[in-house]
Amino acid sequence: MLSRKGLIPEDYLLTRLAEDVLQPKFKTKSRKARFVAKNGTCNVAHTNIREQGRFLLDVFTTLVDLKWLHTLLIFTMSFLCSWLLFGMIWWLIAFAHGDLDQKGDDFVPCVTDIHSFSSAFLFSIEVQVTIGFGGRMITEECVSAIVILIIQNIVGLVINAIMLGCIFMKTAQANRRAETLIFSKHAVITVRNKKLCFMFRLGDLRKSMIISATVHVQVVRKTVTNEGEIVPLDQIDIQMDNPVGTNSIFLVSPLIISHVIDKNSPLYELSAAELQHEDIEVIVVLEGVVETTGITTQARTSYLSDEILWGHRFVTTVSEEDGMYAVDYSKFGKTVKVATPSCSARALDDAGGLESFKVQEGVSGASVRRRTKHQNTKEL
Repeated sequence: MLSRKGLIPEDYLLTRLAEDVLQPKFKTKSRKARFVAKNGTCNVAHTNIREQGRFLLDVFTTLVDLKWLHTLLIFTMSFLCSWLLFGMIWWLIAFAHGDLDQKGDDFVPCVTDIHSFSSAFLFSIEVQVTIGFGGRMITEECVSAIVILIIQNIVGLVINAIMLGCIFMKTAQANRRAETLIFSKHAVITVRNKKLCFMFRLGDLRKSMIISATVHVQVVRKTVTNEGEIVPLDQIDIQMDNPVGTNSIFLVSPLIISHVIDKNSPLYELSAAELQHEDIEVIVVLEGVVETTGITTQARTSYLSDEILWGHRFVTTVSEEDGMYAVDYSKFGKTVKVATPSCSARALDDAGGLESFKVQEGVSGASVRRRTKHQNTKEL
């Protein structure tokens, strides 16, 4: 773990680096499986796929999706098989033409210096990889040899093109850029601008920017329709609080993404106590174009109900030093407790807003203090 070596702070999460957290020995309460893991991988297993041949229709994508060991093994076997195949063909041409027999000086072979299958195999390697040691070469005696030479060159070029393309795509995959896109380990719910808001923090460790970066947030939970149909993974989009009216962001320094919990929000009727017992998962997807390569990248994470801190606020990470702005990533995931109503946003709206809620709370508190003082006076 990089965080254990002191290279990466432990209070924020790399999108593609799973944290090695020691599990407690005591039993914890059971909760539903995550739809999206903290490192961005989707926790979905595809089973009982009968039409396996569909993967072969898109061979290039299948090769790119394979592990490095399997990809290199396939390329090695493809080269060896092509060399052996054309080596056998060259040996058959030499055998049919009589090149393997000892002839006089006037005899012109199809390929010079081919006396066995080993020499034919070596000639096949020399032709396909264009080594050309000079000991063996084709002559104009056999038209079939010229045709096989052309075919082998084309086959070798195709194999090289596929190999180079797959290796380039595997090394330049978009998820590699997502390694430096980070999310806060916890999300928070607190009051911002007199409204109850759901917030999380994201940032980019590289100086190269993510162009046209957008953030999409969904709430995934189990729902039951009016007809009694059970939807195990009901995905509900929630709108981010952006004055521009879109989900686009300018990701130069760490940003706090906010969602106002209003009547259109799936978190509208959840209080602090109800949130801890609610099986919901908030999925965050950051998508944009890498400035240096032009490839679209995507980073994902999720927050379960016990990873949402009610009544907390993120600590400021940006400060101005020597005429420039400095970002302290050691404070990236730190939060502080702030005064926040523990009721739901709906109860807050029914009470007339945050100001009315404070007034009612103050009046009820004063009444309790007056009753307590009156009882103490009677006792005296």
